[in-house]
Amino acid sequence: MHYSWTKSRNSWGVAINKWLRSTLIAVVVTALMMSACSAPQESLYKEQILVFGTLVDVSFWGADPALAQRASVELHQLFERIHSRWHAWQPGMLMRINERLAASHSIAVDDDAMALLRRSAELSRASGGLFDPAIGQLIALWGFHNSDLPQGPPPAAQQLEQLVALQPSMADLQFADGRLSSTSSAVQLDMGGVAKGYAIDLAIAKMRELGISNGIVNAGGDLRAIGRRGERPWRIGIRNPRGDGAIAAIEVRGDESIFTSGDYERFYQYEGRRYHHIIDPRSGYPAQGTRSVTVIHSDATTADAAATALFVAGPSQWRQVAAAMGIEQVMIIDSSGEISMTAAMKERVVLLNGER
Repeated sequence: MHYSWTKSRNSWGVAINKWLRSTLIAVVVTALMMSACSAPQESLYKEQILVFGTLVDVSFWGADPALAQRASVELHQLFERIHSRWHAWQPGMLMRINERLAASHSIAVDDDAMALLRRSAELSRASGGLFDPAIGQLIALWGFHNSDLPQGPPPAAQQLEQLVALQPSMADLQFADGRLSSTSSAVQLDMGGVAKGYAIDLAIAKMRELGISNGIVNAGGDLRAIGRRGERPWRIGIRNPRGDGAIAAIEVRGDESIFTSGDYERFYQYEGRRYHHIIDPRSGYPAQGTRSVTVIHSDATTADAAATALFVAGPSQWRQVAAAMGIEQVMIIDSSGEISMTAAMKERVVLLNGER
């Protein structure tokens, strides 16, 4: 999802208030409440980690308490490291990369960063450029490179047209001998649409390395779950994009990532019009026609990028883009509130009005 996961705050109070709001605007883990009485409470270990400007919920089932506490500490360190490396507007690795690319210079990049950038380029290509982290200048122009939401009128049309005409793209990146360069100085990377998924994938790998086989990592509503919650599968709810609570429920099958992109996550209103943070690279404006897209996939990195791409694709193109990206399970809610799903998703989703 193109979620501004890098919105760090200095105050616990601000972050906690933000988290309380975020639980109403994304996929939420309802199993932790819905089946709380199905097994002894001590079998469930829960921890909240303040990072990415929100609280990341980590839940382990049936783990030894000492192991669970160790895992929580190591996941916290992992998230903090990724946060500092890929923050879009605070000093760190990504800012150094963008400064070098803007000056038409190459920069040495370590193997982990190179792997994410290559994977992001692959996902961008598969999406037909609808997911494209190279449009950082557009996102900054809209004012979303800031901890606070933009205020006032949207950018001038001429400014947007000039940036769109430059066509910055992940296809402009070149990878050679451990160095990154770009054929276009207009490329400015914003990894907010994929780095959270990447972080969750690394967190799940760390959990398994430590011997934890049942758990959930839920970062601001986007999650990956492995194993089961005792005798039950993990069960999650999908947020209603225009109301309180969940609109649907899904049971997780073993190891799955569930990501949602929505126009309600980060937006502002000006003169009665909503401007959200999911920018269409083709127009330079917030994508139109969609309220939310939910994607299920085996890994969180792909699910994160695909949720953004399908949101931008909108009601008329999402099926083609999903096929191109290898995404079989999708639910989309368009701007009129109509719900559409792939056949594979329809088998999974229980709409909370009693329909399937």
